[in-house]
Amino acid sequence: MLVIYQKASNHVPLKILSIEDGTTLKTFTQLLHRNRKVDFIEQFNEKLLVKQDKENLQIIDVRNSGLIEVNKTEFMTPSAFIFLYENNLFLTFCNRTVAAWNFRGELVTSFDDHELWHPNCNTNNIYITADQDLIISYCKVSGGGTNDADDEGSRMGSINMSNIFTGKCVAKISALDPTLMVAPRRKGDTSRSTIRSSVSDALEDITALFYDEDRNEIYTGNSRGLVHVWSN
Repeated sequence: MLVIYQKASNHVPLKILSIEDGTTLKTFTQLLHRNRKVDFIEQFNEKLLVKQDKENLQIIDVRNSGLIEVNKTEFMTPSAFIFLYENNLFLTFCNRTVAAWNFRGELVTSFDDHELWHPNCNTNNIYITADQDLIISYCKVSGGGTNDADDEGSRMGSINMSNIFTGKCVAKISALDPTLMVAPRRKGDTSRSTIRSSVSDALEDITALFYDEDRNEIYTGNSRGLVHVWSN
């Protein structure tokens, strides 16, 4: 666990603690550029990621102080991270785009058809599978136009599933899919809600998303307080 102390003018004191018993594993200071806002300091195992406003990303190995820098023109400050511990990668979310990076500062994956619905990333609408090979997100409908999320008259998106290693979209739930249908109710089934939603209704204003990998079902909740189940 990384403990970040109050920043001084040109450095910030840091401490790494053991999660198991709280003992101090390392105490050190990280030099900073004066008069530059700290965008983030993140820790992933032995790697420390440091980014200041208008400065390069620094990836520091806390064991030997090894330093890798990624040019500020290549790495924009993201609004959120997801660390992929199984694959030793991290995902960044910035301006509706997703990217996968390794800890050598290299861009591993850009995604073809995975433009997020929320510009500043709402991780409630993002699911990473247990094998960390797929990302499932609530996205803008590809093609823009009448489905632009900035258009108040259009609130419908799609659920996109993409391969994290290739960036390819492998499946999509979209109201534009003519094969997607609302399952009929079984006669006498009183366990289901009496509320009826169309596919388009269910894809509007999704605020939460979860994928049950055992049942192969996606659950979504929307701003109307409804939960929908997507199953094949």
